[in-house]
Amino acid sequence: MSGPGTATADSSPVRPRAGSPFAALSVRSFRWWFLSQITSASGGMTQAVATSWLVLQLTGSAVALGVLSAVTMLPSLLLGAWCGAVVDRLDRRLVLIGTQTVLTVLGLVLYVLIAAHAVAYWSILVLSAGSGLVNALDGPARQVYVLDLVGRRQLAGAVSLYEVILNTSRVLGPALGGAVLVTLGAGACVLVNAISFLVPLAVLLLQRPAAAPAVHERRTAPADRRGAARAGLHYAWSVPAIRSCLLIAAACGILFNSGLLFPLLADRVFHLGGGGYAALVCVFGIGALPGALIAARGGEPTGRQVALLAGATGVCTAATAYAPDPVLLYLGMAAVGFTSIWMVARANTFVQLQAAPELRGRVMGAWTMALPGASPITSLAIGALAGAAGARVAFACTGLLLLAVAVGSRRGLAATMSSGRAGDAPQGEPADAPAPR
Repeated sequence: MSGPGTATADSSPVRPRAGSPFAALSVRSFRWWFLSQITSASGGMTQAVATSWLVLQLTGSAVALGVLSAVTMLPSLLLGAWCGAVVDRLDRRLVLIGTQTVLTVLGLVLYVLIAAHAVAYWSILVLSAGSGLVNALDGPARQVYVLDLVGRRQLAGAVSLYEVILNTSRVLGPALGGAVLVTLGAGACVLVNAISFLVPLAVLLLQRPAAAPAVHERRTAPADRRGAARAGLHYAWSVPAIRSCLLIAAACGILFNSGLLFPLLADRVFHLGGGGYAALVCVFGIGALPGALIAARGGEPTGRQVALLAGATGVCTAATAYAPDPVLLYLGMAAVGFTSIWMVARANTFVQLQAAPELRGRVMGAWTMALPGASPITSLAIGALAGAAGARVAFACTGLLLLAVAVGSRRGLAATMSSGRAGDAPQGEPADAPAPR
């Protein structure tokens, strides 16, 4: 690994062919970041398996799982726009160094409580809320940091590869989490997650992005910082294509909250136990990997493509909800993983390329408010529905909601402006800043 300031986009001997989903890995700093994120995200999924299962055992309540998800995601919903404004002004690398450090400490505290047999439902909620608060800032910083590393030309591939990271974690994390949960207990799963944050922290300390679009964007930040978050939200909502993607992201968020409906389907409907729950999340990840790779090969996305993928995801979700046996449940969940990650990777890239460069951090803050920030609303609603009508009905309604939003958003997604400049910046914002190189 090279020292600070030595990474350049042209310094790596790795040169994947044009159009390859791995082209972004030719950037050395992104390559190291990519590898570190596989470790970190897998650790996060390992802890998620353990905490969801622990809460279910402590409370036996679907609503309790919904509350756990809600307190974890509520900070992203409430603070996403403000955090996006912060990301527009600060060095994303330094922000991420701080967030990785705090997340490590929070993980270690939860581990100590579990090891001392002092953990309770309320303590899990408190620490989850703390992690959610840190992730509200970490999310938009992580999204825009990818652009800092690879530049606009390779953004589509890099965003899709980030979805590969998340879904590799959905394979490795639950597999590791299930094995550790059965053999060593929930505390060991939490410890694995805390240690996993040290890997990206080391990469951030030793690597720096060669190009610095963030520097230019910080120079063009508005003078009135007090209104920056509000201006960013107004801009994101005023652009039909971006607004439509935010609505789709909010509607599909429940699919990526594997700690809510997945354990209910595995335990209450099919009686598969903890191993079956881990396998269900793992199958979702296995199906998602080819979806992310296809997204990485697709060049710049279109609004029509996002709408079609959202509709397909809704149909697959509704059909999977009524799988008659575990085999068809696993096959259906793999199909949901495939279409949903393809859709999210395309929508994420679409939003970043449509946003004005000087507002990109705030737009991605709005994206974080939608996914995963809307989960406090959707998780409580779906958790209550699952408690009243069953996990099948709740999962089916998730798919139908996404399908309805996709159909209703077709016109907005068709209103796509020229590359990277969807609409005008709000009053007081610079509107002529060049796109990052």
